Amino acid sequence: MTDTIITVEGLSKLYKLGTIGTGSLRQDMQRWWNAAVLKKKDPFFDLDENDQKESTQFLWALRDINFEVKHGEALGIIGSNGSGKSTLLKIISRIVRPTHGTVRGNGKVSSLLEVGTGFHQELTGRENIYISGYILGMTRQEIRSKFDEIVAFSGIEQFIDTPVKRYSSGMYVRLAFAVAAHLEPDILIVDEVLAVGDADFQKKCLGKMREVSHSDGRTVLFVSHSMQAVNNLCSKALWLNKGRIQDIGEVSAVVNKYITQIQKNKLVQEWTSPETGPGNNLIRFKKIELIPQLEYPNAPLDIRTSLKIRFQFWNMQDEVKISTNLLLFSYSGDCIFDAPSPTVLSQKGLIEGECDIPGNFLNDGSYYISLYVVKDTTTELCKLEECLSFELEDYRGDIQWFGKWWGAVRPQLPFRLVQAEMELV
Repeated sequence: MTDTIITVEGLSKLYKLGTIGTGSLRQDMQRWWNAAVLKKKDPFFDLDENDQKESTQFLWALRDINFEVKHGEALGIIGSNGSGKSTLLKIISRIVRPTHGTVRGNGKVSSLLEVGTGFHQELTGRENIYISGYILGMTRQEIRSKFDEIVAFSGIEQFIDTPVKRYSSGMYVRLAFAVAAHLEPDILIVDEVLAVGDADFQKKCLGKMREVSHSDGRTVLFVSHSMQAVNNLCSKALWLNKGRIQDIGEVSAVVNKYITQIQKNKLVQEWTSPETGPGNNLIRFKKIELIPQLEYPNAPLDIRTSLKIRFQFWNMQDEVKISTNLLLFSYSGDCIFDAPSPTVLSQKGLIEGECDIPGNFLNDGSYYISLYVVKDTTTELCKLEECLSFELEDYRGDIQWFGKWWGAVRPQLPFRLVQAEMELV
């Protein structure tokens, strides 16, 4: 078996916006006859490329996509909404035909692209499992050997003989993923459809995809808006932007570039009055700012930089015990820390707070801060989520190793290493 299992060359997809068809039955039949029987080019898409680019009637969902996927590789496909991720997966799954280019694959493909993919609504869950196996070229005995494992993973044993049209969206996705992952496809293609399931099932699915890729040596193509899921599951990432490949390579490097572009540094927010500040009738925020402690004004923020967070908010109550929690998150979704302030007996008026994050503590990467105001250390009064964001650059000094430094934090701890004296016998 060749090491390359999927090859995509010069792939483009053009869509016509608005109504489908010519508006005339005779012209629609003529177009079908020319395209399907005479194998002529469809004049509907046979336009000059510059005209297509400028026309508001057409949309390039994909433009000149080229990449390869190796056997056993897990490729994460990332990008903003409308970047062409789902279109790419549908073309690779042979659901949609490309306008230009080719896709060559080697092996059986199992796709889970949207709720409803691959199941017949009138048939039961049991019957759909067998049909899915037949489509993948499995024998009845092979499907039967996997059947109990599929049903147990889906967790819908009670409803396996019920027509799937009566399933909830969550039940449908549970069974669909269980079928797609357990019937031994060579290539497993999964879109953001897993977002329909609950958090525990999503973790279960990610664990199964990791097992399929890492242990069983099968290929996984995975689209997600969760950068944490992409980082945990995939070894490579492909970043699409407006239908074109923006970057492709090692997953953490591509994800960091993507996050850096979509999340610009937001170092200060300020509101002039309680009426304009975010909050509620108990707390209104006035100002929050991140102040880097830089030796030079234009110096970059890197892992050595100390950070000071200052904030102000209006308290609308008298005689209330108030504390605040400052939460720091990475843009991959991990909470780095949750730092509580002391509790202060407060009167109605302006409250000020300050917190320091020392240098040589955080790893390089992109981060954001959320602030929670709490009463009696138990009751949340107000929260201001993702109110500050920043990026820290790497710094190695005289360290010659330039691979990715592991860990969410990178503190300089007291560390002793000396040459021990040898005892002579």
